[in-house]
Amino acid sequence: MIQIFITGGTFDKDYNFITGKLYFKDTHMHDMMERGRCTLDIDIKTLMMVDSLEMTDMDRENIIHNCRRSPHENIVLTHGTDRMVETAKAIAEADVKDKTIVLTGAMIPYAFGTSSDGFFNLGAAMAFAQANPPGVYIAMNGRCFPWHNVRKNLKTGFFEELAS
Repeated sequence: MIQIFITGGTFDKDYNFITGKLYFKDTHMHDMMERGRCTLDIDIKTLMMVDSLEMTDMDRENIIHNCRRSPHENIVLTHGTDRMVETAKAIAEADVKDKTIVLTGAMIPYAFGTSSDGFFNLGAAMAFAQANPPGVYIAMNGRCFPWHNVRKNLKTGFFEELAS
């Protein structure tokens, strides 16, 4: 079984056509699993719905607590891309044992339809959570990175390995 924890981020934002602003309503995860014809055993739990720029240390503690207490070894965590590496680092440094934890997100909300990268990133994260050994990873743009060797390139919007 795969545990999916929802924390918000662009992944789950909706668009207000009148004001032009993005906002949180509900997670799109259930629709995504149905649309993707997922046959995996999954347990979806919403921990919070926040933009990662507004995520606090207390929010990260909540994520760590839930990762530790989850009975499942494979965890996918949806997260905003701006602070994803920071949260991955907090989880890794908290030494959550014997679990494969993969953080993923989107640059464009799933609610925007086919222009969103969220659906692709989620599918990749689900596969990486099953294939990788225990540890903390970030899955974006079809790639999987160890938490300590990745950054978001603010010029391109893509995640990349740190220069060696």
